[in-house]
This record gives sequence, structure tokens and C-alpha cells, in this order.
Amino acid sequence: MSEELTEDDSGTVTYDTDYEVGQDNVEVMGFDVHNPVFFVSGVVVVAFVAFSLLFPELSVSVFETLRNRVTSDFDWVFVFTGNVFVLFALYLIVSPFGSIRLGGPDATPDFSRTAWFAMLFAAGMGIGLIFFGVFEPVAHAQNPPLNVLPENIEAAQSVAMAATIYHWGLHPWAIYAIVGLSLAFFSYNRQLPLTVRSVFYPLFGDAVWGWPGHIIDTLAVFATLFGLATSLGFGAEQALAGMNYLFGIPNTDLTKVLLIAVITSVATLSVVAGLDAGVKRLSEINIVLAAALLVFVIAAGATAEIFIGFLTNTISYLTYLPALSSPFERNPEFLHGWTTFYWAWWISWSPFVGMFIARVSRGRTVREFILCVLIVPTLISILWMTTFGGTALHQIAVDGYTGVAATVENWRPELSLFRMLEPLPFSGILSFLGIALVLMFFVTSSDSGSLVIDTITAGGKLDPPVAQRVFWAVLEGLVASVLLLGGGLGALQAAAVTTGFPFAFVLLTMCVCVYLGLRQELKFLRASTV
Repeated sequence: MSEELTEDDSGTVTYDTDYEVGQDNVEVMGFDVHNPVFFVSGVVVVAFVAFSLLFPELSVSVFETLRNRVTSDFDWVFVFTGNVFVLFALYLIVSPFGSIRLGGPDATPDFSRTAWFAMLFAAGMGIGLIFFGVFEPVAHAQNPPLNVLPENIEAAQSVAMAATIYHWGLHPWAIYAIVGLSLAFFSYNRQLPLTVRSVFYPLFGDAVWGWPGHIIDTLAVFATLFGLATSLGFGAEQALAGMNYLFGIPNTDLTKVLLIAVITSVATLSVVAGLDAGVKRLSEINIVLAAALLVFVIAAGATAEIFIGFLTNTISYLTYLPALSSPFERNPEFLHGWTTFYWAWWISWSPFVGMFIARVSRGRTVREFILCVLIVPTLISILWMTTFGGTALHQIAVDGYTGVAATVENWRPELSLFRMLEPLPFSGILSFLGIALVLMFFVTSSDSGSLVIDTITAGGKLDPPVAQRVFWAVLEGLVASVLLLGGGLGALQAAAVTTGFPFAFVLLTMCVCVYLGLRQELKFLRASTV
């Protein structure tokens, strides 16, 4: 047993620290805030909103410059970080650490496996799958991602599906899994506050309660807020594109802002309702709607080809994974325009998704946690991309339908889903279901993100005042709105990339910390059984 650990009469193991959750909090106008994380984060984000509204042309220039510099000069940082997380997650599955239970040997899960999986998947990448599921495979088929050109159209489609799955498979979910595991372990097994800084206790000791910890948590707030705003912006773009496609509702800046305002209001009500009544219920509805859309497209489309494609695309993904994971064998446009953006987006989203997964994962073993957060969502992502992207590729190659291809040529990813559904039976109903699904994912992302940011800025408190949750939910909507108004999809990508870059180094250090923590836990458990 490590000298840093102590055990009380109940068998609870903790670090030898006198820190208590909320001891640095101050009450301001009914808010219970952690000083200075809340104030620094809030002031900087409000200043960003004001700057973007007052100087729109300058803000667009800044967004573009930041995105281009980070994606071209530091692409290797993102590629390296993603690979490290995948290898580390796979190691944890087969290591002796896999038997450690989050919350202690006697802990039991708070949610059923079905409810647990629904919440983690809805929070993880729901909007992204809807937004890019049709568009991306076609884009890669038309613009080969690797430096070696495919021999024929079948090979081009195979590489395109592998490249798409690469962006939505093991790598993003490994990032989420390690961040979620780290937060859950140090909160439930060491009774530390549920904030990002707690993970770094093995390295910094009590210094994490000072300025090193303030900086870590503040970076986590920035990354979460702007990563979330990126997803909300994508959701607004796609929902309005669908409404314009079905009902002729104009897709203007005003309607974008109004939609974000309405959905943010709904998300705020869900946040106020709490985790069980709000987020859990909406997440389960999301899974039902997504499953209904998926099953119908499989049944109405090339059913046999989709099932065969699931197997062949999985093989293609594993075959091309070494080349796709290397920064040297890929088309620079693909590396910078797709992979670097995605990895930055996943990294910036990781505090949000990781903390949300941690909050609902008490009682799971490390092995069960990694398997369910890493392997199962990857298989679902493969099925989703095979169904929607594969159907679009089939329409182009076999049916001669070019509706989706036109959205790629004109770079209108928000329209690709609705164009793919157009030739299918009941296309209007399916498109309406797609819009509803985007809006529901919009709500669950916003409300769960608000809960996470609120927890961080309250010093790890799980039940801060309702007004505080409303503040962050509204601020998320404002950031998404100004990014859309100040530069559209390019500004959203720039926000994710620039906040994800510094946080990549935080996550790499996190791997070291959770390894040290799990090693301590295993030593303690073995010593206690002797």
C-alpha cells in the first residue's frame, strides 16, 4: 500500500489530503462558484462573445488563421495523442487493472447497462454521426485519403469507408474512455472532487488544489464549451437545412439564432430537471429514434449489401488502420482538413463526454468500462456508417443517383442525409425523423454539457444551484450562435482545433496519472487480501 493512501474504519481508501469539496467556493448572487475557475472562465467566454459580435470581420480572420496554423504545423501532435490513447485503452483491457471496480470492490452500478449505454452514446457523438454519416464516405471516395490512388471504384469505396470509420471508431472512443475512466477512478475510488484537476493528484499532490489545478480546470472548461459549441453549430445547420428542404423555412442567420435559442431553452429545462429525469430520459428517446431510422434505411435500402458491407468495412478499417494512423502516408488535405480537425474536436469534447460518462459509471469494472465505451460504440459506428454512407455510395455506383454527390461538390454536408433519403420510400417521414433526431441530440449534448461545465466550475460539486446550470446552458447557446454568425462551419472547426490543441498535452499527462492510480489500487487490493 502506498504511503500516500489511508484507509478509514469503513474500508474507504483516500489520499492523505485535507481538501474538501467546495472549500474554495464563494457565494455570489446565489451562485456557488469555485474561485477563480468560474470567474476566469466566465469572463473570458463573455469577452469572446462580445469580441465576435463587435468585430465580426476580424474574428473571422482570427478563426481562419488559428485553424490553418494549428492543423498544418501541429498535426503530428493530434495523430500521436490519438494513437497513444488507443494503445493505452487496449492495454487496460488485458492488464490486471481490468478487475478493479470503480467505487470499490462492493460498488454496484447506478444505472442498467441499457440506460448507461444510451447516455454515453448520446453524449459521445450523436450529432456528428447524423451530420457526417452520409457525407464523409462519399467525400473520401471522390478525394482519396491516402497518397496511393485506388485501382478502381470498389477499392476507392473500400478506402473511403475505412477512412470514415477511422474517424469515428477506436480513436475517438479511446479518448473518451481514458478521460472518463480517470475521472471516475479518482472520484469514486479516492473520494476526490469530480473535476479534471483531481486526476493529476499522483503527480502534483496537494498542489492540484492551487494554481496548477485552476489552470487545468479552466482549460477543461474552455475545451468543453467550444467543443460543445461546435456540435451545437453543426446540429443547427443540419436541422435548418432539413426544415428548408421539407418545409421551405428560410435558412438565414436569424433562423439559426432562433433555433439555437429554442433548443437551448429546452436543454435548460432538462438540466433543471436533473440527470435522472432529464438527461437519462432524453438519451433513451434518442437511442430509440436513431435505431428506428437505422433499421428503416437497412430495410428499405440494399439490405444484403449493408450486412455484407459491415463485415467487409470492418476488415478494410483494420487493414488500412496502420496507414491511416500514420501522418506520412495520407493525403495532406485529408490529414489537415479531416483528421486533425476531428482529433481536436474529440479532445476538446473529452472533458465533457468523459465527465458525463464518469458520473453514470460507478460500479463498473475497468475492463467492462473500457470494453463498453471503446468496442461497442465502435461497432455501432461501423454499422451506422455502413448503412448511411454505404447506401449513398450504392446510389451513386449502382443506381446512378447523384443527389449526395452534389452536396459534396458544393460542400453542403448539412444536406447530405436528406438527399440520401430522397429516393427511399416515405422519404418525407424519414427526413422529418432525421430532423427530430438532430434536435434531440442537440438537446442531450447541451444539457449534459451544461451539467459537466457546472460541476467543474463549482469545484466538483454535483448539486450546484439551478441558476448556475442555466447560466452555462445559455452561454453555450451564445457561443454557438456567434461562431455561426462569425464564420459558419469554418469558425466552428477553428474553435474546436484551437481549444483542443493545448488540451492534448493535458490528456497525455492524464494517461500517466491514471496508470499510477490504478497501480496503487492494485497493490492495495492485493495487500488487503493477504
